[in-house]
Amino acid sequence: MTEADVAAVIIMAAGAGTRMKSVRPKVLHEVAGRSMIAHAIKAANALAPDRLAVVIGHEREQVQQHLAEFAPHVLIAVQEQPLGTGDAVRAGLSVLPDISGEIVVTSGDVPLLKGETLRRLVASHRQTGSAVTVLTAVVPDATGYGRIIRAGDQVAAIIEHRDADQAQLEINEINSGIYVFDADLLRAGVDALTTANAQGELYLPGVVAFARQRGLGVNGYVLTDYLQAEGVNDRIELAARNAELNRRILRHWMAEGVTVVDPKTTWIHADVDLAADVTLKPGTSLEGATSVASGAVIGPDTTLIDVEVAENAEVVRTHAVLSVIGAGASVGPFAYLRPGTQVGERAKIGAFVEAKNAQLGAGAKVPHLTYCGDAIIGEGSNIGAGTIFANYDGVTKSVTRVGAHSFVGSDSVLVAPLTIADGAYVAAGSVVTRDVGAGELAVARGQQRNVAGWVDRRRSGTAAQEAAKEAARTRDNTDGENQ
Repeated sequence: MTEADVAAVIIMAAGAGTRMKSVRPKVLHEVAGRSMIAHAIKAANALAPDRLAVVIGHEREQVQQHLAEFAPHVLIAVQEQPLGTGDAVRAGLSVLPDISGEIVVTSGDVPLLKGETLRRLVASHRQTGSAVTVLTAVVPDATGYGRIIRAGDQVAAIIEHRDADQAQLEINEINSGIYVFDADLLRAGVDALTTANAQGELYLPGVVAFARQRGLGVNGYVLTDYLQAEGVNDRIELAARNAELNRRILRHWMAEGVTVVDPKTTWIHADVDLAADVTLKPGTSLEGATSVASGAVIGPDTTLIDVEVAENAEVVRTHAVLSVIGAGASVGPFAYLRPGTQVGERAKIGAFVEAKNAQLGAGAKVPHLTYCGDAIIGEGSNIGAGTIFANYDGVTKSVTRVGAHSFVGSDSVLVAPLTIADGAYVAAGSVVTRDVGAGELAVARGQQRNVAGWVDRRRSGTAAQEAAKEAARTRDNTDGENQ
């Protein structure tokens, strides 16, 4: 094994999380865009374990399906009844029957825990030659946590909050619930656990007592960043962990050269990637696997979900999903980019434009008030205000192709499937149902006629009639003066 490898990691993720008051298992709730169990697996992967087991129980089908989507390599163990952390680890060991060496036990609801912290924990375990190493933390409020009882540098015992006396309740060094065990000791210790405690459960800290009774070393590695050990038990704590992880993510990106104008209103998910010299204005939320290249300006009031933004693009007051925005492109304000939209270099999607599965070539413009669905627009073309790409006939969605350097006049309807060739024009107000050839002008509208005297006949006695009469008198007087 390399220095970083361990034999196995067991992640306890079987709890019901009743205080969350949710039909979704607690570990599937998200912090910074990742489920809490995904955070736990990412941290565990930093140890390069030979095997990784996740113990599930409550709503196990949901958790198992989620794991199959993003971590198919994990081993699934089932805790049939919520009989405590010791029983959860027993379930985890059932899928690791032949493991020897070091086993790290961690939890599925500590989303701030870093892989580097686990690596340091294992390093401390090896350095001290201990049979057990407990990750501890000194916290301002230890309510609800197991207390660490010290005997010099060694951990003498872990006393659960419900079982602690008054003196022990004053201790503020707590058990994080994260450990490194020798595999053989862990098996023997779990088998020896009893339910002689206030909860009537099998407590994993009992393995610490088991080790001490045999004269084996129990090391306590103190985590200075105690928030990494903070779990999530309800929606209040979920919001607090989200806020704290977001604060850390923002600090990281600002240190990397990203300008965040207002950190209080800016949210960035854990899997977002940003380049130096990106500017994020107030009210920006970057989610999923969004990436933003150097020089781009995002916001204000913009949400990008799984969006790729190239160099020097500007995205203002926009909601975009699964889209690509090219270098130097401009999007917004008040634009909606739906999945499949690709905005080419220096192209523009302007105010109150909705695009879906639309491809804009370099320098193409859709500036105003347009629905642009299932469209391929060539470079340098301009789509006038109020244009509708009519892509759906009630059964089939079809594509409209607009060639390079073409022009579509305002208030036009382009009825797909349709091709408008290079260098073609569409007159304003047209409903185009047939292809337009290169260099042609398409005019598809009724011929205008003006009906004289209509207001006198049909709107007699209205303000419109009086205005029309006044305009006629003014015209007649002007004509007389000019004669």
